[in-house]
Amino acid sequence: MMKNWIIALLLVPTFHSCVIAQHQDPAQLKYADLMTEETAKKHLTLLASPEFEGRGTGQKGGEKTAHYLAEQFKSYGLKAPVNGDYFQPVNLVKVSYQVQRFVVNGTAYENGTDFFIQGDNKQATYEADDIVFVGYGIQDKKHNDLAGVDIRDKVVLVINEGEPKDANGNSIVTGSKKMSEWASSRFKRVQELLKRNPKTILATGDYVDQNMARFGKRLVGGRFSLDDGNNAVSGTTQAPVVNISSRLANELLAKRQTSLEQQKNTPSTFTIPTKVDAEMGITKEKFADPNVLGLLEGSDLKDEIVVVVGHYDHDGILPDGTFFPGADDNGSGTVGVMELARVFAKAKEDGQGPRRSLLFIGLAAEEKGLLGSKFYVENPIFPIENTVACINMDMIGRIDDKHLNGNHNYIHAIGLDKLSSELKQITETANHTYTQMELDYMYDDPKDPMRLYYRSDHYNFAEKGIPSAFFFSGLHPHYHTPEDTVDKIDFPMMVKREKLVFHVAWEIANRDKRLPVDSNKE
Repeated sequence: MMKNWIIALLLVPTFHSCVIAQHQDPAQLKYADLMTEETAKKHLTLLASPEFEGRGTGQKGGEKTAHYLAEQFKSYGLKAPVNGDYFQPVNLVKVSYQVQRFVVNGTAYENGTDFFIQGDNKQATYEADDIVFVGYGIQDKKHNDLAGVDIRDKVVLVINEGEPKDANGNSIVTGSKKMSEWASSRFKRVQELLKRNPKTILATGDYVDQNMARFGKRLVGGRFSLDDGNNAVSGTTQAPVVNISSRLANELLAKRQTSLEQQKNTPSTFTIPTKVDAEMGITKEKFADPNVLGLLEGSDLKDEIVVVVGHYDHDGILPDGTFFPGADDNGSGTVGVMELARVFAKAKEDGQGPRRSLLFIGLAAEEKGLLGSKFYVENPIFPIENTVACINMDMIGRIDDKHLNGNHNYIHAIGLDKLSSELKQITETANHTYTQMELDYMYDDPKDPMRLYYRSDHYNFAEKGIPSAFFFSGLHPHYHTPEDTVDKIDFPMMVKREKLVFHVAWEIANRDKRLPVDSNKE
């Protein structure tokens, strides 16, 4: 009895594999297996290399990446669907704060190294013969740093965090351990100072050094948006807020034989005799980075389109030469788009092409606010009403913090049944039949604070009522840092995730009926 039981137990995996194999499509297996670790690694090593400079929007690396994608699509035999071109120019505007000069006491300081600026003022010059230091800048009946002080048209220096405390560590303002609103509110003291019409505010505190260390030159990168055709440079006359390093603040305070630390303990108000000469303000720059499109035409249902997307842009290169490889974000998804395009094209070449057309898109400017996908859905090359699904790969190459010490055989599947119940069924069936991964639905929880469903390119398609799926391997400590490198990619899992997306796309492209829009989940 024991021996027979052991034999029966050993046969279970074999029997299970046979059952699955009976339902596997040999054609799908054949073409899925053309996606290999070697091909993925070859593409990704190049895209995440210094040669591609972090694939930044509006930068040479981004342009180089777009051309690389187009070359690959052409080599696979995909059609160029944008009036005979692979490029759909995405018209963008970059509004940034430019500093022509910032000189204090004869020394020039650098934006993004010694300070960063919050402001929306038009280009203007700012000159002064002295600086008014106003301690914590608090204006309260229990503590008023500005009592009897006129700061109109003055350059003002303020400690922009914390508040004065008594010997017991209690807030002077509240009389207790509870912080006052002056300390708990991020903007209150600056907003109140601006009401007194200073020329400019120099704000300092530990937060400046922390932000400079963490973000550096990214703090001065500007804001991107789609071009609305307006050429005017908007701007106000409100005083800019220049967040200066503690080093620069201490250099200024040293002229009065004091320091930040001393002033935090016993704040006072006084004038610092030093000259300021600055020119700065917002500028507007127009340019176009392209979405890259390749079409694999279907057969009897070719007018219906299945869109497979992944954004190719990342954080680019900084003026100091620091570049962000973006191997996972989103070099991995970009490679996924190319690999699916290649194997579907091969299937068609062999007479196994899809019934519906497949549109492969490398999307621009995702990191700047999902701008490439927004532009496409507002200016579609194929009618939105004919677009039956969008499948998005954004970061599919790593093991996230949640799974690092557990099951590595997983993929986060996000938004599958938000609009179509059958998209989730198709994905689960494909996974059970071919890839057998854990499908993690944690990010579908409406209470999830990350709200990732709304933070990648598929969402712009979903907003148009197109059933959309977002495949994602999760967050990790190297997200948006220069350490998101190829050596950390789990290539076996990356390729396995590509294969799941392939099987899902194959089913959607070849089934008799298009996906129904029968759900409206939050």
